[in-house]
Amino acid sequence: MAMSNVSFRRQELYRLLGDLPSRDKPVDATQTGREEHDGYTLEKWTLDLNGLEPVPACFVRPTSAKGPLPTILYNHAHGGDYALGKDELLLGRDSLQNPPYAKELTAHGYAALCFDAWSFGGRATRTESAIFKQMLWEGRVMWGMMVHDSLRAIDWLTTRGDVDAERIGTLGLSMGSTMAWWCAALDGRVKVCIDLCCLTDFQALIETNNLDGHGVYYYVPSLLKSFTTAQINTLIAPRAHLSLQGTQDALTPPQGLDRIDGELKEIYTDAGVPDRWQLKRYNTGHGETPEMRGEVMGFLARSL
Repeated sequence: MAMSNVSFRRQELYRLLGDLPSRDKPVDATQTGREEHDGYTLEKWTLDLNGLEPVPACFVRPTSAKGPLPTILYNHAHGGDYALGKDELLLGRDSLQNPPYAKELTAHGYAALCFDAWSFGGRATRTESAIFKQMLWEGRVMWGMMVHDSLRAIDWLTTRGDVDAERIGTLGLSMGSTMAWWCAALDGRVKVCIDLCCLTDFQALIETNNLDGHGVYYYVPSLLKSFTTAQINTLIAPRAHLSLQGTQDALTPPQGLDRIDGELKEIYTDAGVPDRWQLKRYNTGHGETPEMRGEVMGFLARSL
């Protein structure tokens, strides 16, 4: 796809995300704590990503690290666990392997940022449903506001002296997976995208009658008039993109994965970089396996 068309399609996709706050000003950030853990330093921050409510965040980096580091925007999952939020980076969750990604990533030389999404963690002062309804009245789209926060988080990362702005990746499972590929599609600063267990083909979700598999936050008005899942993901090409999915996962019906894989293989082959798109499937459900964890870390090592 020509770069001019990529830019146009990104703008078209961004416009579907409702009335979004301005991104003109630098992100205000206040450090609220610092802790030394086994092998990494944890910084706690409060970020102003949207001008509407403060956003608790955590940033981790290897304790002994020097110089700008490759950095991962880590997107936490949903799982109905509204209390966990950003602490998934530090503590993990049942659907992820051990160690938690804070320890895994820093042990391999990466820094990482994770923040509480709307209605999670320190922002769980209102229900997801209540936030969605109020935003709808105001002309906002909840998913749009969530994506906006992620793009602003990248804005902030690029201002840090210990972050290599040319080596930013994004990673997540489930809701975090969806955020990873939306974020990478909309922002060319993301050099590597890794999504686990949620490369959901929209049409396949309809065909399998599983729209309730996602919460209301997920649904963007009029999206299907202009984009398929594959068409959003083509905006990531020719950058590195690894997708890891379970064949027993109801959120990733196999016929939908087949459609996405076919289109992206063609796009990446035409771009002359067929190895930068990889879809791997495992005989499992909605969760990370040890093999998936190995693929994640190997792909990061090769691509970032």
